[in-house]
Amino acid sequence: MNLQDTTICIYGASSSTIAPQYSAEAYKMGKLLAEEGASIICGGGRAGLMAAVTDGNIQHGGKVYGVLPQFMVDNNWQHPGLTEMIPTQTMHQRKMLMASRADAAIALPGGVGTFDELFEIITWRQLGLFNHPVVLLNTDNYFDTLVSLIEHGVSTNFITPSIKKLFYVAPSPESAITYLRNWSATADNISAYKKTY
Repeated sequence: MNLQDTTICIYGASSSTIAPQYSAEAYKMGKLLAEEGASIICGGGRAGLMAAVTDGNIQHGGKVYGVLPQFMVDNNWQHPGLTEMIPTQTMHQRKMLMASRADAAIALPGGVGTFDELFEIITWRQLGLFNHPVVLLNTDNYFDTLVSLIEHGVSTNFITPSIKKLFYVAPSPESAITYLRNWSATADNISAYKKTY
């Protein structure tokens, strides 16, 4: 896909008590997307990896659209440098809006909120509701145990084997960009996965 003028949905941690390499890689992810001409739509938080990816994108000429439920806005949790802040009434509306405007999704390391968003978008992809690439940025092998859990679900017949084709585990921001550049909706036949669901 040509990343110029695309919008990439980013999920990731809001925690600021994490090792610095996670923030550095999140910042680089935002920077590389900006250099490709891609904007970001995300949770719009002022802390953690959300802040790092926002800074990386905006500081290199990108645009970041932050989607926050009103209670978060009321608590001043939004990043002050957002290109646009989009308030919603609920968390469900937040996730739906982010996905509906996205040409791809990238999950940075994060907690249960990030896992919730990631599994939801993979499920939507499996059902043909989100026909775009999904990438896990596996900084410091963060997602290895999550992938092992998915593989365990496959081996015990709780998860269809085709799930492995619905997301890409990227070891670095550069590899995430390369994957997105090479991704093709034609080659990536979602209907073939749905038949096995």
